[in-house]
Amino acid sequence: MRKAIINNNIRRLRFFASEMTQQELADKTGVSRQTIVAIENGKYFPTLELAFRIANTFQVPLDEVFSFELASEPDKKS
Repeated sequence: MRKAIINNNIRRLRFFASEMTQQELADKTGVSRQTIVAIENGKYFPTLELAFRIANTFQVPLDEVFSFELASEPDKKS
């Protein structure tokens, strides 16, 4: 099974939202600042509900915040 890769643009979106802090985003979405840090660093993947809350906070579509791809499979030698 190929590994899922989920990237996010939260840091960029925060910058363009009047340099919103991680704490401000956490307060607006109802989570801790540590959760926002973990999501930004790719160490934690948000629930679908939280992903939508983040997108709604920035007033952008979900796919502008998060992108999903499957890692390519390594070449198999015969």
